[in-house]
Order: sequence, then C-alpha cells, then structure tokens
Amino acid sequence: MKILMLSSTFPYPPTRGGTQVRTFNLLKYLKSSHAITLITQRSGDVTDEEIKGLQEWVDELVVFPRPQESSQGGVLGKLRRFSTFLQEGTPPSVLSLYSPGIQKWVDEAVAAGKFDAITCEHCVNEIYVRPEWRRKDGKTSALRTLVNIHSSVYGTCKNQLETGTSEKPLRDKLNLPLLRRYEQRYCSKFSAIVVTTEEDKQQIQEFNPNAHIQVIPNGVDFTQFPMRSADPGGHRLIFIGAMDNTPNIDAVRFFSLEVFPEVQKRYPDATLELVGARPGTEVVDLGKRPGITVTGRVPSMAEYLHKSCVCVVPMRTGFGIKNKTLEAMAAGVPVVGSDRGLEGLAVEGESVPLRALRANRVEEYVDAIAKLFEDADLREQLSKNARSLIETEYTWESAGSRYEQVLLSP
Repeated sequence: MKILMLSSTFPYPPTRGGTQVRTFNLLKYLKSSHAITLITQRSGDVTDEEIKGLQEWVDELVVFPRPQESSQGGVLGKLRRFSTFLQEGTPPSVLSLYSPGIQKWVDEAVAAGKFDAITCEHCVNEIYVRPEWRRKDGKTSALRTLVNIHSSVYGTCKNQLETGTSEKPLRDKLNLPLLRRYEQRYCSKFSAIVVTTEEDKQQIQEFNPNAHIQVIPNGVDFTQFPMRSADPGGHRLIFIGAMDNTPNIDAVRFFSLEVFPEVQKRYPDATLELVGARPGTEVVDLGKRPGITVTGRVPSMAEYLHKSCVCVVPMRTGFGIKNKTLEAMAAGVPVVGSDRGLEGLAVEGESVPLRALRANRVEEYVDAIAKLFEDADLREQLSKNARSLIETEYTWESAGSRYEQVLLSP
C-alpha cells in the first residue's frame, strides 16, 4: 500500500513530545510493509541532522516551512480571528499552520492517483483532506482517508472550562460551540477515525453516530524505557513531559505550588524534579522554590525516572492517553496520577491488579505519596504490575498492527 502521512509537527526525534512519539512509532511500523511518504513542516528548532535522520525512516520525505506567526495582535486581531472562525468554521490554531503549498502538493498527488491512503497524524492536519475524496458517484472511493485524533479539541476545551484551568475562559466559552461544530464537520470527511481512549471515542461518536472509530492507545519503546534494576527508595519525586505544553504547565504549577509544600511538611528532605524540554518562565521560576529542580531537556528520561521514588502525573486537563504515564510505568517507577493522568488505563478495581495510585485533590496526593515513601512492598507491587501491563497491552508493535488493520479495512 502507498500511504501519505500528514504531520504538521516534525516527528523526529521521537522524544520531543506526545505527538512526535505517536506519529514516529506508527510511521516506523507501517514502513516495514508499505511505501510511506511523509509531508511535514519544519519549525525553527529542527536541525538538518534531524531531517537526515527522519529520511531514513520513509520512502519519501517532503518538508515545508512552518508558517510565520500572525502579526495581527491586540483586540482587533483577536476579533478578526474569531470572525473567521465563526464564518468559515475552522479554528485559528488550525489555520495558523495551514500551508497552501502542502495543499497544492496533496491535491495534485490525489488527482494523479499516487496514493492508496492518506493519514492525518493529529486532527490539525484534517484541513488538507477534501470531503469529496471519501466518496465518488455515491460509492466509496478507492482512496482511504484516516484521521488520527490524539485528543478531542471540543472535549479538551470543555474540560478546561469545567475544571477552571482555561487560560482564557471568555474566549473558550465563545469557542466551545464552534469547536463542537468543527469537530463534527471534519470527522464526517474521513473513511476511518482513530482515537487513543474510550472517552474520546464516546465524544466523537456522539457527533458522528455512524462513524467507524477505532481506539488505538499509545505504546512505549522499551529500549528507551527499560525496567529499573533497583528501587532507589528515598523521597525523590519526578514529573516528565514537554514543558511548553499548556496542560503540563498547569500540572506542574498546581503540584509545585499546592501539593509539594504539603509533602515537604511531612518529608523536609523531599525533592521534585521537573524533567522536560523547553521550559518557559512559568516553569523555570518553579526551580527557585526549595527542593524543586527544573532540568530542561535531558539525554535520557529513563535515567532520571530510575533515580526517582515516585512519578507524579497531576494532570487537570488534556484528553487522551498520556505517554508520560506509560513511560513511567514501563520504567518501573510507581505512579501517582489524576483521573486525567491515568485516562484510558485500568489501574485499580475488581479483578484488576493495583498498578498506580489515584489522586485528584491535594490531600489525596499527599496521602498517596506518603504511602509509597513508607512502603517498599507497595512500591514493588506497583512497579511490577505496571510494567506487566505495558508489556502486555501498550507496545508500539501492537498499536502499529491495529493501525495498519484500520488502513487495510474496506
């Protein structure tokens, strides 16, 4: 099969963030049996060496420059963007990445019958797929189109408003019905839809009752996240993730400012490492607080995980399965996570081995962390059970195989 994959995010190296990790590993699996052409955009931090590295994993790599940021600032610029969203139905976040050059390339390739399937890796790429490609003369088209939704934009916006984590509540209240309309419209264009969790499937199915939606969770590369060889003990906490990601910024600020001080009251020697690339001022400033270290990008996440007693995943927003949770579990580090941080994972309950501790309120985090600090047997239980879960259900080989089957389905 000849497959065209569209990714506005440059997916290499697969350590920059969740979108890159998922896109690259699915691409890597498909490449073993299919001819892959990847169209992507190059942002300012992508190096020539990284482009050469990605070329080794595809049959054809087409790289376009990422569009410049709009110069329309201030109230007038915001009004113009909202007016365009209201009239045309496409969010500014999607339009800001749109490339007429990519559209021309894709249109000409489809017209020439160059590909059997097109995948949009993250819903922001849906803009390049035309509705008429799905059907011709009332019959299913030979071209199969698939959108890989990493998280529902409507569901995420709604959750941020409900949890009080929205950066701009007034804007999001105005955008919410428009995002619902947008998600419903773009999903109807595709032959198949892939999501990462059952929660997202229910959300998308509500908009498109007849749509074929497949849940395919993320996986873990075990060469990058091997099981730790020993329990370090101590009172060392860690959070991992891209530090320019809005849900991650909210999570680390919440934990650092509200939870960690309470942990320190019980354990004065407790430390917290915030490990991840591109920390902005809001995150860097947290490193000025006692016991907190902000590392920036590190060569090996696993090395930092293995030195930690507990990994916290205090997400308050952001839908979809979290790579950071899977990676910590794969590394054998006990996890304390929120409902959002543990989304899509069976970690507790009847007939389910305990694989992580759940917490949403400050006191729940403190109690869960204290239990793990004090109980080596509990740490070992979570470590082994979590690793077993990842090995059984969250490999990229399994995810890639299921993704391939969706593409091959009639």
